[in-house]
Amino acid sequence: MSNLSKPSVAELRPVVHPVGVKDRRSGEHWAGRLYMREISLRWTRHLVNTSITPNQLTHLMVVAGLAAGAVLLVPGLAGALLAALLIQLYLLLDCVDGEVARWRKQTSITGVYLDRVGHYLAEAALLVGFGVRAADVFRTEGATNWMWAFLGTVAALGAILIKAETDLVDVARARSGLPAVKDEAAVPRSSGLALARRAAAALKFHRLVGGVEASLFILLVAVADTARGDLFFTRLGVAVLAGVAVLQTLLHLVSILASSRLR
Repeated sequence: MSNLSKPSVAELRPVVHPVGVKDRRSGEHWAGRLYMREISLRWTRHLVNTSITPNQLTHLMVVAGLAAGAVLLVPGLAGALLAALLIQLYLLLDCVDGEVARWRKQTSITGVYLDRVGHYLAEAALLVGFGVRAADVFRTEGATNWMWAFLGTVAALGAILIKAETDLVDVARARSGLPAVKDEAAVPRSSGLALARRAAAALKFHRLVGGVEASLFILLVAVADTARGDLFFTRLGVAVLAGVAVLQTLLHLVSILASSRLR
């Protein structure tokens, strides 16, 4: 293969999807395993020989995520649909930036850092946008009810804290001179907490504040609101996501403290 020719999907796969990438317990989204990693390979083969860098792709990922939150200000079903599509683009770019980096052997700590910051920003923007959408800021009659924007911000803060609680485990361990945490250390030492953790994982309610799941949830309630003719389901959805975010933030913190991750 010449330097300028595009690699085939078969050539790319073992390099950009090394063993374990799709099986990472907390590092790979279910949508990536289900379909996006196959789509991203088709995009990556067209990008690996261009001048665009992995970090530039990460920047585009962040822009797509922030735009998903912004377009929720577009009223009606159109705004929710645009947000869901932009989150899919965000997920695609999240796959492609790492694949391009692995093919070119350009993986870096900076890239990992930008990727994490991008996830924080994008998921927070989506949930804040959902809250502002529920507040109906462009209404022509009556005062805007900012309580919904506040609840959307609470959901966003919870989504950020959940990620921060996970990331800060490695920060605390690194500052104590310990290696990165292993998956088995995440199991709570208490059998009761371990059972509760397995039950929560089975229900998967915590995923509702993640970018992909939240965007699909927002689209679903927008469809329901279109049928009803108001924002009842959007406002109910904001309250639900705020409650899930607060509860999951507390449960996740307890789970970390009760496990061996900080030992």
